[in-house]
Amino acid sequence: MKLPDARLCLDCDEVHDEPHCPACASESFAFLKRWVSAPDRGRAPVTNTERIEKAATYRALLAADPEPTITKRLIRGGVAGLAVLGAAGWILQKNAAGKRKNDQGPGSGEPPS
Repeated sequence: MKLPDARLCLDCDEVHDEPHCPACASESFAFLKRWVSAPDRGRAPVTNTERIEKAATYRALLAADPEPTITKRLIRGGVAGLAVLGAAGWILQKNAAGKRKNDQGPGSGEPPS
């Protein structure tokens, strides 16, 4: 039996190469080549640098916080800027309203009645 054809029955752990398990007639199986690797005779062996590059690529793809694009950074900065301007405007309005109230109040130079 060749490795590419070998199947492992998921019900009874029998190794076979048929569509149905010969021991339990189950159709649930997994190919053994998923877990067992055989050397490829027609392919050059993988070098250590290729493995390192491939691992770095996977790490970059699976990173939790990828670097944001320039568009996302500009939008985030614009939203933060608008929030700061809005808060500053709100504070200035409160201060202006407070000054108007104080100017019209009893301490504005008029004698109390």
